[in-house]
Amino acid sequence: MLNAQRPPKVTRTRTTSWRARLAFAFLVVVAIAVVFVTNRLLTDRFTETTRNRAELRLVLYGGNLLSELRQNAIVPQLLARDPALISALNTGDYTQSTQRLISFVDEIGAASLTLLDRDGRTVASTDRNSLGQSHRQAPYYVDALRSKDTIFKVLRDETGRYRFFYSRRVDSQNQVVGVIMVEVDLGKYERAWAGISDAVLVTNSEGEIILATEPRWRGLSEAEALQREPVDSAIERAIQATADWTALPADAYLRGEAVMRVEGRVAFRGWRIASFTTYASVREKVNGFLALEIMGFAILLALAFWILNRKTALRAALFQRESAELRALNARLQREIAERERVQENLAVAEQTLAQSSKLAALGEMSAAVSHELNQPLAAMKTYLAGARLLLNRNRPDEALSSFQRIDDLLERMGAITKQLKSYARQSGDTFEPVNLGDALSSALAMMEPQLRQRHVNITRTLPKDPVQVMGDRVRVEQVMINLLRNAMDATEGVDEPTIDILLAAGETAVLTVRDNGHGIDNFDNLFEPFYTTKQPGDGVGLGLAISSGIVNDLGGRLTARNASGGGAVFEVQLPILTEETRAAE
Repeated sequence: MLNAQRPPKVTRTRTTSWRARLAFAFLVVVAIAVVFVTNRLLTDRFTETTRNRAELRLVLYGGNLLSELRQNAIVPQLLARDPALISALNTGDYTQSTQRLISFVDEIGAASLTLLDRDGRTVASTDRNSLGQSHRQAPYYVDALRSKDTIFKVLRDETGRYRFFYSRRVDSQNQVVGVIMVEVDLGKYERAWAGISDAVLVTNSEGEIILATEPRWRGLSEAEALQREPVDSAIERAIQATADWTALPADAYLRGEAVMRVEGRVAFRGWRIASFTTYASVREKVNGFLALEIMGFAILLALAFWILNRKTALRAALFQRESAELRALNARLQREIAERERVQENLAVAEQTLAQSSKLAALGEMSAAVSHELNQPLAAMKTYLAGARLLLNRNRPDEALSSFQRIDDLLERMGAITKQLKSYARQSGDTFEPVNLGDALSSALAMMEPQLRQRHVNITRTLPKDPVQVMGDRVRVEQVMINLLRNAMDATEGVDEPTIDILLAAGETAVLTVRDNGHGIDNFDNLFEPFYTTKQPGDGVGLGLAISSGIVNDLGGRLTARNASGGGAVFEVQLPILTEETRAAE
């Protein structure tokens, strides 16, 4: 009986063994198929993501280049009309020309500014070592003399680096007196690109590389720069062939490595920009996911092995519970990740909204400031135009020319005011120079002369015998004086005998006092706040004292106000005085 029952048990054991083997083989085949499909899908997905990011970076790089070129394109046109440079070319006195160009170069952001005379000789430059050099045969000089427009040239120096120039001729009385040249600093972007993992190059309309993270590429075409050099030994060829089998489809090869090529267009003279990104990051991400999948299938295979052999049921149950806990933890982590992504998206939207609100607020404030600061020169120009019209009607053209000259001075002053306002808004570091407060006060009174004469305001001035000098910007100092004088005139409106007393004193500090016989100050708390005014709508925007206070603070001084004992208001400006020792140190 026992012997008769043994064959069925052996048969059942063999059948169970074959089933286990078939199940194990089927699981292995499924694992290989899933890993293969996942590899293809994730590779395509991460490659597309990497390509999109590379395209975004390329758009940013191209936009930076175009912005720098456009910013510097207008500079030669502006400097070609600079009266100081034209006068220096006419008189041959270039003592102040180099310093004037140096004062412009930081604000413009150019690599260098150079002034050439009509013979092509460097007479003023931000690079003092280039003074006296001749550029008579240089293409940017020759072409600038032949054209009335701004000329752009790209030249390669002896080191192989490309330099970019804008040049324009300077005319005086319909005659060419020189050429102004601006070198655009595109090398800073090339240096910035060198710090990233991608390789970047920029080609001109002829396909020649002019900017690149690899210095040896300059002057070559893209095909020549990326030409693959054959390996020397058979072992190296075998290793490279094996690497090519497992690598992603390459757009190009760089240093023998497959890379992703992304190309864009720079909207400037047919320039193009291209970047080369390695597939290392894509491969790392895909391998990470594949490792997780392989680990999961390995766990499943181990679990199937234990279940099919029916030897460790308890361990299998424990493993199932742990797997459930891991799945719950994974689900919780996914929810937390999704929540964090939503919070980051909301934060990005809030930051964009705040940035837009800040831009709109700054735009409104700057518009009001420009309107306020240009009101005084415009009023003076109106008066001078009326006087010139009257003189021309009386056939006195010579005297009318003086009025037109004053109008021209006012136009230059308006340009200086807008430049000063822009510097004030951007908090730029302007260079200071000694300023004579007496001369600045005379210029301010000359600016206010038409309004003072029209209002019949009595002006008394008390000045010391010796000049009172401070370190600062004369345009901004005069602007403070004009704002204080205009504020005093407005305060004396309606007074029978309007009087303004001006006192300039020098002690430990330079003190300028402006006193009027108006109605005085009612609210000291908001006196220097922007947009606070007691005038009627349309007469002022309340920015004069706020701007004046900011200018005085920038110069290291203080602006205070009080009511006079006999009536009226007193404004006092205190600035650090420039002594002989300080002047010698400077």
